[in-house]
Amino acid sequence: MRDFITSDPLCRRYFDVFLFEDIPARDRNPDSVYLEEVKNCDVYVCLLGNEYGSVDAQGVSSTEREFCEATKQGKTRLLFIKNSSDQERDRRTVKLIEKAGGEMIRRRFSNVAELIAQVYAAFVQYLEDEGILQTVPFDAAVCRGATFSDIDETYVDNFLETARAERKFPLPQNTSAKKLFTHLNLLTNDKISHAAVLLFCRKPQKFRSLICAEVKCMHFHGTEVHKPIPSYQIYKGTLFEQVDEAVDFVLGKLDRSVTPSKTDIASDVAYEIPKMVIREAIVNAIAHRDYTSNAGVQVMLFADRFEVWNPGALPSGMTLKSLRIAHSSVPHNPLISEPLFWARYIERAGTGTLDMIELCRKAGIPEPEFEQRGGQFVLTIRRKKILAQVEAQEDHVGTKLALSRHQVEILHKCQADSSITALMEIAGRTDRTKFRNQVLNPLIKAKLIEMTIPDKPRSSKQKYRLTQKGREGLKKEEKK
Repeated sequence: MRDFITSDPLCRRYFDVFLFEDIPARDRNPDSVYLEEVKNCDVYVCLLGNEYGSVDAQGVSSTEREFCEATKQGKTRLLFIKNSSDQERDRRTVKLIEKAGGEMIRRRFSNVAELIAQVYAAFVQYLEDEGILQTVPFDAAVCRGATFSDIDETYVDNFLETARAERKFPLPQNTSAKKLFTHLNLLTNDKISHAAVLLFCRKPQKFRSLICAEVKCMHFHGTEVHKPIPSYQIYKGTLFEQVDEAVDFVLGKLDRSVTPSKTDIASDVAYEIPKMVIREAIVNAIAHRDYTSNAGVQVMLFADRFEVWNPGALPSGMTLKSLRIAHSSVPHNPLISEPLFWARYIERAGTGTLDMIELCRKAGIPEPEFEQRGGQFVLTIRRKKILAQVEAQEDHVGTKLALSRHQVEILHKCQADSSITALMEIAGRTDRTKFRNQVLNPLIKAKLIEMTIPDKPRSSKQKYRLTQKGREGLKKEEKK
């Protein structure tokens, strides 16, 4: 049995075997050794034949001691009995079988092949019950090791308050986490599912199966991925927190206009890409991603576009074309989508992509682009302000230099001699070295700006001004 478990590809992946017969001689009471191993084990397998075995001073065999300890510790016990008549067995073995049979299900075997088949089936059932082997969707599978002590009641209270206000959620404000999870089908065999942990746990990523449940947000000043990345954040926490923080990351770096509100004290803020489009793109990726993938959701903002990369693929039967017409809602993670719906993070009518298309049209920007790139679903939205393209001369070869919004503003500022401190304020930067390398030096290299004291680059009196080439570039841009 031991040889089978350690050689089978499935069993050896999840199980290690302890046999008392395998340990070397040591100066330690043998009883304490095997009883300690029973306390440490996940599964106790008891094989009973005819013999009872050697007994201790109280007349009890090691096997029976082990079985009693496994029962006391509440371990998963698997009992397999060799087929034979009771007349052939030691009477003490018969009593142990009767005792064990009254507490648990037992299986009989006639030969080693039968035993292996039965143990293998029992192991698979154990792995399924523990949520290790998944025969249910990932969000419904048990999150191994998670208990109600990992659930933050504050998150539960906040959800109830929001869901009741947004959708008239039927449960009262003081509902317990267990009743809420039961109502939302977030428990599997009374154990906490992945969906429950992702939505209401203080630190979902502490569980091995959820390590990659995160959102990576990156901001690039140009149109390509370049290192070092000017702004890079990884957001963990609950899915609600990931959505909110990722949306704030993007909105904080978009162009926006502020106008006095006609109906409220607060001013109205209009973003170059509508806020609801950003939110819908991010929440869809988080709600519908493949959580069994080692890849996380990736949000990238470039000078000319906004991209969201989502590990996974469209549901069976749905195509990229069907996203642009009325379609039914087919959530990849239904148990995750349900609470997000109640909190009004998503809709359930399959209208998310259609809403984004309509909002982009009203904002005067191109419609969202949908792509399937290998194992990633990619959504791209072009930014309203097309990049300024300025002719640059390097080694007598004409190229195009893509300028970020901040670099264009710096060019305008440099029409008058400007200090590095004043220019850093425009870009909201605090690190001088990074600012020089990522923002100023490309402009100097393209001969769009120049130093007022070129012989002393680090002079405290150093300032920057527009070159003739830079002035011509700005004039061309203003004409456009």
